[in-house]
Amino acid sequence: MRYPKPLQAGDVIAVTSPSSGVQSAHEARLNHCIEGLRRLGYEVVVGACMSGTGPTSAPAAERAAELMSFLTDPLVRAVVPPWGGELAIDLLPLLDFEAIRAADPPWLVGYSDLTTLMFPLTLRTGVATLHGGNLMDTPYAVPTPLLHWLDAATAPVGGSLTQGSASAYQGGGHPDFGAHPDVGSYALDTPAAWRPLDESVCSVSATGRLIGGCLETVAMLPGTRYGDLAGFARAYAPEGLIVYLEVAESEAFVAARMFHHLVLAGWFDAANAVLIGRSGGGSSGSFTQLDAVRHALGGLGVPVLHDLDLGHVPPQLALVNGALATVELTGSTGRLVQHLV
Repeated sequence: MRYPKPLQAGDVIAVTSPSSGVQSAHEARLNHCIEGLRRLGYEVVVGACMSGTGPTSAPAAERAAELMSFLTDPLVRAVVPPWGGELAIDLLPLLDFEAIRAADPPWLVGYSDLTTLMFPLTLRTGVATLHGGNLMDTPYAVPTPLLHWLDAATAPVGGSLTQGSASAYQGGGHPDFGAHPDVGSYALDTPAAWRPLDESVCSVSATGRLIGGCLETVAMLPGTRYGDLAGFARAYAPEGLIVYLEVAESEAFVAARMFHHLVLAGWFDAANAVLIGRSGGGSSGSFTQLDAVRHALGGLGVPVLHDLDLGHVPPQLALVNGALATVELTGSTGRLVQHLV
């Protein structure tokens, strides 16, 4: 595995929208986030692909060219899009993964539709990417024992990141950035706990290379050259994998089918554990999100933990795709240690 150089004050952070852009109602939030990074000492460069007037910020060729320019520019040390979207998948055949591999690539940071790009980038190049809050989430104070994405991006290569389970999550949805562009605190109003899928299990400990993303987007990748998880495991993870996934918004039946698709595609064959994030999707009648996980993943024969702090229901862990990670659960208390080796 290769890890981007640690982010330092004075470094360039590039902002572009590989998927959805920013509507005018949210420009005040965007500017607030950019100024916050500048106050921390970073130089922020904003690209041309930012328009929020359509389903994507620009035509695919323009978005791909801008993202490639930032990922191969030696002066850029992080690329942090404002958020995800819906159609980042159209960039995949337009990205030059060999050029990215040959460069000194920066951190690519985000979640949701951005994992459509981050997941293949790590699989095809062996370069770590960072699943965590995107630019619009950056002003939020992340509760301990979780880490902010900046904590991960500034960590030294060879170092470790230690996090634990949050005691509460934000159950009331996301705030209106148009009305509250400077919001910086989560409303952590609902008790949280990591849980084993097998309720008879009292403790879990597993180690492997961490890899994953948003279920709705990465579930489109098996069978393509952008979703060869078995090849990644052979090349970079002789110790096995820890696969993490989270449901953004799909109802439970849809989520179950996508989980089953990944099982049939062999995505868990090298897994030592599977981590499922707290879901933003609803039930399908009496069939719940937990039923979906149990229906598809209950027979894997490896530990499956659910309700983890990752994805679309804040707060979220900072997860480095490619890090050698150990996940532990004792009772309802979770711990995740990532080694950047």
